[in-house]
Amino acid sequence: MLNYVETKHAPAAIGPYSQGIVVNNLAFFSGQIPLSPETGEVVGDTIEAQTEQVMANIRALLESQNADFTDVVKTTCFLADIADFAAFNEIYAKYFTGKPARSCVAVKDLPKGVLCEVECIAAVGK
Repeated sequence: MLNYVETKHAPAAIGPYSQGIVVNNLAFFSGQIPLSPETGEVVGDTIEAQTEQVMANIRALLESQNADFTDVVKTTCFLADIADFAAFNEIYAKYFTGKPARSCVAVKDLPKGVLCEVECIAAVGK
């Protein structure tokens, strides 16, 4: 059975998808971009500021499932500019201390012109 993730503490979906789905004690969270959950507006104009907002959004999704960053088993990270890789990693490393499996790629564009997006899979239901 699929259980849909829904929390007001993370941005609402801006398209035909959910914030996440939990199945068999795994939470598959949709990619988070640096949007304010309250306003839906982009937060920050630097990779550092935007990455911090993305992490706040991921934290809210994890907490909605009684999980935290150490429960994340896989992330996929998208950067608008690979030149931001080192700065992004510095912020990322503060949160993902459990060192989950990861892919990180540069892409042509991201929604709303943001600089980064992160999606993750976490073990939940402990």
